[in-house]
Amino acid sequence: MKRVDIKIGFNCNNRCDFCAQGDKRYKSKQKSLTEIKQILRTARASGVSGVVFTGGEPTLHPGLIDAVKAARAMGYVSVQVQTNGRHFAYYDYCAGLKSAGVTEMGPSLHGSSPEIHEGLTNAPGSFSEVVKGILNCKRLGMYVLTNSVITKKNYKDLPALAKLLLYLKVDQYQLAFIHIIGTALENRAGIVPLKSDAMPFIRRALDAGIKKGVPCYTEAIPFCLMKGYERCVAERIIPEGPVADAGIYVKSYGDWRRNQGKLKRKECRSCRWFAICEGPWREYPGLYGWDEFVPVKNKAG
Repeated sequence: MKRVDIKIGFNCNNRCDFCAQGDKRYKSKQKSLTEIKQILRTARASGVSGVVFTGGEPTLHPGLIDAVKAARAMGYVSVQVQTNGRHFAYYDYCAGLKSAGVTEMGPSLHGSSPEIHEGLTNAPGSFSEVVKGILNCKRLGMYVLTNSVITKKNYKDLPALAKLLLYLKVDQYQLAFIHIIGTALENRAGIVPLKSDAMPFIRRALDAGIKKGVPCYTEAIPFCLMKGYERCVAERIIPEGPVADAGIYVKSYGDWRRNQGKLKRKECRSCRWFAICEGPWREYPGLYGWDEFVPVKNKAG
C-alpha cells in the first residue's frame, strides 16, 4: 500500500531536544484544510490509499478531524495520526478521531520514566499524558504503534522502555535513531550517541518484543549493525509514497531517503545487504565517521 505523509503544521506543545522539524516551527505556516484536501486528492489520484497526518504536532491543527473525514470519503483505507501523544490523554478526543475514521494511532514515548521522557521533550507532565493516551487508545480498541527516538540521553533506558510499551499493550513499536537536522543539529554534541554504543541496549529492547510476538523495528540503523535482527529493519516495511512537507511535495519518500537522505560509501558495495540497506542518515558519518560500519560478507544467521 502506498502512503502519503502530510505535515499539516509545525506548531508543537513539546520542545524536544532531538526534533528534526524544530527549525520549521517559526518559519513554516500551517496548511489550510483546503490545502490538505488538495494534497489528499492528488495522492489518491496517483494510487495512494494510506495517509499519515503528522507535523509538528497534528493534534494542534483545528482541521485534523475534518481532514480525517475527508480522507476516508476519498477512499483512503489507512489513516494514521503520528503525534507526540499528549492530546490522547483526553478520551473524548481519541474517540472523536476514531469516529472520524482514524485506523492507527502513532504516539511517541521516549523513556520509561518522566525524568527521561520529559528530559528530552522539555514538557512537564508529558510522560503521564502519553501513557494515559496509549491506555485510552487501547480502551477504544485502536491499533497503536509507537515511535521512540534513540538519543544519547535515553539509549540505556530502551530495554525498560520496551518493557513499559509491552505492559501498555501497544501493537507495534519502533526505535528510530536520531536524525541530525533541525533542533537535533543544534544539540548534536550532547544528544547523538555512537550507534555501536547503543546497539546492546537496542538489541535487548527488540528481544523483549520478539519474545512477546509484538512487531518491533529500528529505523536508520544499517544492516551491518543489525546482525541477527535483520527482520527488524524498518526500512524494509516503510510504505512507499509522497511527502507533503513545508512548501515542497516529494513524490517518493523512499527515493528521497535512498538518494538524498541516507548515505553509503564505496566499501558498502561488498556487503551482502547493499541492495536493500539505505545506510545511516548522511549527517551521521560527518560526526562519527565510518569505522563502525563493516560490510557483511556471510549470510544472515
